[in-house]
Amino acid sequence: MAKTVLVTGSSRGLGAEIALQFARSGYNVVINYFQHAQLARQIIHEIGSDKAIAIKADVRERAAVDVMTNTIIDKFGSIDVVVNNALVNFKFDPLAQKKFDDLTWNDYQQQIDGTLKGAFNVIQSILPVMKKQRSGHIVNIGTNLFQDPVVAYHEYTTAKAAIIGFSRNLAVELGEYGINVNVVSGGLLKTTDASAVTTPEVFNMIKANTPLRKVTTPEDVAKCVLFLGSDAGNGITGQNITVDGGLTMN
Repeated sequence: MAKTVLVTGSSRGLGAEIALQFARSGYNVVINYFQHAQLARQIIHEIGSDKAIAIKADVRERAAVDVMTNTIIDKFGSIDVVVNNALVNFKFDPLAQKKFDDLTWNDYQQQIDGTLKGAFNVIQSILPVMKKQRSGHIVNIGTNLFQDPVVAYHEYTTAKAAIIGFSRNLAVELGEYGINVNVVSGGLLKTTDASAVTTPEVFNMIKANTPLRKVTTPEDVAKCVLFLGSDAGNGITGQNITVDGGLTMN
């Protein structure tokens, strides 16, 4: 029986590419979206309605997440992989990014809610299913800005830094149930909706300073997520794997 993957925020950008990579590998795919219903339908059309469903849910709202979990179980019978990718209201715009003096705590709270609270809600909701199965893969999406803040995206980077500690604690606790928890941290991706406003100067600077002399693509990151979400990643947990062409090195 085919395994099932839930990818949050997967109607576009990196999330859509992750969903497509899993679909090509034979998984049932759940496209989670909040605003972009038409884009979600396009992904379903590309994958095939027999292998994919689209569910609208704001991952910041636990009740909506619980409904989504129940819908997935009713449709596919299991949840084998969860990818927490949803990004709420953020653009990688180096010209418009607020300086620290101009930020409010609400700016931070928005990103913490979208990244950390969203992952908290999703994982807590699906955890009884994975524990009962005694297997599962959870992949949370981070950022290499945690290691090398090329641009000081304060609120975004802080929320993504928190997801690493969150994931490692989960890895320790959930290992006995056969559940792997990891983070994949991409570089600035060329191009997604969030990075569409990034200036050419920033992309060129990254390219010039990256050993592979290239800017990371959504496909680069999605392939790593697929690896960690598959049986090939069964021996890996509690790790933050960076996909950025070597710009940052652990």
